[in-house]
Amino acid sequence: MKIRTPLAMAVAIAISAAACSKPEQEQAATPESDTATTAAAETPTTTEAVTETDANPFLAASPLYLGYPQFDKIDDADYLPAFEQGMKEQLVEIQAIADNPEAPTFDNTFVAMERSGQTLDRVSRVFFAMVSAHTNDAINEARAELAPKLSAHGDAIQLNGPLFERIKTVHDNVDALELDPESKRLVEETYRDFVRAGAQLNDEQKEQLKALNAELATLTTEFSQNVLKEVNGKAIVVESAEELAGLTDTEIASAKEAAEAREMGDKWVIPLLNTSQQPSLASLENRELRQRIMETSLGRGSSGGEFDNREVLTKVARLRAERAALLGYANHAAYQLEDQTARTVEAVNERLASLAPPAVANARKEAADLQAVVEAEGGDFEITAADWDFYTEKVRQQKFDFDAGELKPYLEMNNVLENGVFFAAGQVYGLTFEPRPDLPVYHPDVKVWEVFDADGSTLGLFIGDFYARESKRGGAWMNAYVSQSGLMGTQPVVANHQNIPKPPEGEPTLMTWTEVTTMFHEFGHALHGLFSNVKYPSFSGTSVPRDFVEYPSQVNEMWADWPEVLANYAVHYQTGEAIPQELLDKVLASSKFNQGYATTEYLAAALLDQAWHQRTADEIPDADGALAFEAQALADAGVDYAPVPPRYRSTYFSHIMGGYSAGYYAYIWSEVLDADTVEWFKENGGMSRENGDHFRATLLSRGGSEDAMALFQDFRGRAPDVQPLLVRRGLVNEED
Repeated sequence: MKIRTPLAMAVAIAISAAACSKPEQEQAATPESDTATTAAAETPTTTEAVTETDANPFLAASPLYLGYPQFDKIDDADYLPAFEQGMKEQLVEIQAIADNPEAPTFDNTFVAMERSGQTLDRVSRVFFAMVSAHTNDAINEARAELAPKLSAHGDAIQLNGPLFERIKTVHDNVDALELDPESKRLVEETYRDFVRAGAQLNDEQKEQLKALNAELATLTTEFSQNVLKEVNGKAIVVESAEELAGLTDTEIASAKEAAEAREMGDKWVIPLLNTSQQPSLASLENRELRQRIMETSLGRGSSGGEFDNREVLTKVARLRAERAALLGYANHAAYQLEDQTARTVEAVNERLASLAPPAVANARKEAADLQAVVEAEGGDFEITAADWDFYTEKVRQQKFDFDAGELKPYLEMNNVLENGVFFAAGQVYGLTFEPRPDLPVYHPDVKVWEVFDADGSTLGLFIGDFYARESKRGGAWMNAYVSQSGLMGTQPVVANHQNIPKPPEGEPTLMTWTEVTTMFHEFGHALHGLFSNVKYPSFSGTSVPRDFVEYPSQVNEMWADWPEVLANYAVHYQTGEAIPQELLDKVLASSKFNQGYATTEYLAAALLDQAWHQRTADEIPDADGALAFEAQALADAGVDYAPVPPRYRSTYFSHIMGGYSAGYYAYIWSEVLDADTVEWFKENGGMSRENGDHFRATLLSRGGSEDAMALFQDFRGRAPDVQPLLVRRGLVNEED
């Protein structure tokens, strides 16, 4: 969702998980993006301000560098009072705009709205960042309490009749005003967002909408909390080390530490990620254990018990459909997609339908190769989802003489970050990085760097939080604690998050290739935030359509295996020896391997998302019919292939409870732009400052200040071409 209004403050954080992960990793869910804004039922007077508080660090701008949060002073008890104060302040500011006796102008209406809610902005950004990165019972309880209030606050602004009349007056006369393009876009987009939020409904309809929004905010919060609780609660307990054959000594030691942390004595624990497939399945030799892990993973949220999500899921889908109808749309997908680059349900369906048949066909060919290995080894069983990754590694070794585990000694985390990710940013954009250990952090594993531009000036601050922990959501994402704005005079403070298993004390952190590409991916989001050079907060950084936001991050993945970059970071953690060229060649040769599986599992999830959101309310099943609905949707789309389950089943599909509802297709949509952009870099000489500066100037720095596809065409010089994506995914031959 693009944030154009004062509600920016409440949703911006979670939305800047715009900065979410690529589908090959899981993503932290964001709040219900079109409702989880902020709270307060009545307009208070200025005398009602919270007074307890000079000690509350959110009630004034942070005195730290660039407004960096005062993590050493923040207490869980500070959040709710700061939210209450922030919401009250903003409603007073908004009502003053609405009641202004002067004729509405761009400055006294739109600029004033952009300036509103600064306290709310500060607390929201930190609070929702902690919801994802380092939560606890107090934060979870506060989030549940805040959800309906946040929804009410958003409605109090966007359904404010006098405010909308002022917005409409300026909008209707915008062509007569002498506004620069960014200011004119702010008028147009704010007006459109208010209309889409229900500003033109009658009073009775507005009350219906408020009730729907409040219930949705509560339910989507409940869903995401259930996902986190169940993924922790259903971690796999193993009785003997023998069952863990195939895992490395470090992985086994980590499983032992996980058991000890749960006070389980002489056992081992394999934590689950939020995806259907689990990393350990690629290595575990014990087929019974693999099957137990897969069955547990696939059953999350639909096996009964306290955290079963079927009822929450179906209620959310039904309420979203009702809200879409109230707002004049055929379904929730039609409502959501109108505001994206895709624009229509038909466009998304056409793209997904064109990719599904070749993807499934490739997956079936891959399965035949796996089955051949099973039979050659004397196995008497058909390949299942639990077997796929294990036998894929065997086929990879046969086809490419390459074991993915051979890479890990060359992929030590600090080397990857500093000599890979940071090095590439230096080569392409001229950036340099300096550690800032003086700035406080919310967890000992977190680190901070100051980022300097090519001319030596400070660009912003970058926070890295890379290790998994129980207080952290699964996946990988970016968020902004401070967004860049010329109007507000602010520079960016952005953060990247991953869930890399932390090794035992004293051991190196050796990464998988997927974790490496994810680190490059997330830093692409960070660059989008750091390079932002816009005037208005509503357009800052990653405030772009959801089906565009993944594009810059996917482009940044190209540098992970760029020879010059790889040679700089891929060195053996013990000997310092560079990765052998032969091994590198095998990595590159196998880049299209298993793409049938990867594309099919992603498309299955994207198609499920559309199935739930392209229905009217009376077409949504009840809780008991949720799994049958899912199965039928997969069958109708032609992706019901049991060895390749959806990357997320509906009951733990956190993306679609947040900003990616009817929007999970965005990854493949963005990848069309990404693949075409990679071709542009190659055509123009690859890694060079000239190329990086062009990409930055025409696209990365522009945020949402211009139409997304216009930005792409300004960069590329033409409309996007889908062919590079099809070649990359192995769905067509390069010569086709």
